[in-house]
Amino acid sequence: MSITPIEHPVTHVPIEFDPVDIQREVAMFYGLFLRGHSPEQLKRDIEIPKTTFDKWLTHPHYDGDFRENVKRIYYFRKQVLAVFEELVDAERIKARLQ
Repeated sequence: MSITPIEHPVTHVPIEFDPVDIQREVAMFYGLFLRGHSPEQLKRDIEIPKTTFDKWLTHPHYDGDFRENVKRIYYFRKQVLAVFEELVDAERIKARLQ
């Protein structure tokens, strides 16, 4: 099983995720898409807005451990969003060809 590293732009320390965890998360959202849910709404559900992320990192009441967890969650969801978008695009192309 390979781990997918993503480099954090501020610290330049790789954050590693288990691809199976990413696949599970994507599968849930993709299943909703296949059942007719709007891909745009699902993308909004997956994505953590940058403004929210920045707020969590700079809030004075949040400690270092919380901030590290927020970074992991943020970059994990970025990977989930990227895979989800690829699957939705592939499904749309497949539908056009049929």
